[in-house]
Amino acid sequence: MSQPKHIHGLDVPVPAREDLDEGTRKYFDICDEKLGMVPNVLASYSFDPVKLRAFSDMYGDLMLGESGLSKLEREMIAVVVSSINKCFYCLTAHGAAVRELSGDPILGELMVMNYRAAELPVRQRAMLDFADKLTKTPAEIVEQDREALRGAGWSDRDIWDISATVAFFNMSNRMSTAIDMMPNEAYHGQAR
Repeated sequence: MSQPKHIHGLDVPVPAREDLDEGTRKYFDICDEKLGMVPNVLASYSFDPVKLRAFSDMYGDLMLGESGLSKLEREMIAVVVSSINKCFYCLTAHGAAVRELSGDPILGELMVMNYRAAELPVRQRAMLDFADKLTKTPAEIVEQDREALRGAGWSDRDIWDISATVAFFNMSNRMSTAIDMMPNEAYHGQAR
């Protein structure tokens, strides 16, 4: 598959597919097969296989690994954090994932614009309220915030996963914004 003309705004070269190491080429082939594209976030990291692997391993564990959070809930966190940070790349990519996983294009748009306008179960509302506070005012997180999550039915392990997902997307949003990373065009029309 061809690479878009604009992946990011830095003068850090994105290697041609044939110039990548064998492991990265295989990984990108799997992306093409499963997603129909190589997400630009992965292409952006491909100049350094160690950085790409670290990013991919953490993402895979947080978003696809075993957890008390559903895949949809993890994507909802990604979108709410990205909405606060105004990260165009992640809003576009993960907004598409929320639309697809929920089967509800309106929910995807509500997560992007204002999750508080969505009719959500108490458990998900508490999760997103925590994600919002941890993103905006992390130094103000107190035991009462964790108790609110427990009261909504989240375990301490779930709170760890919620927090790790929030932290990862805050990091990812900052990198995406810092390098002017552009989302793949395919995300814009998915699950509409």
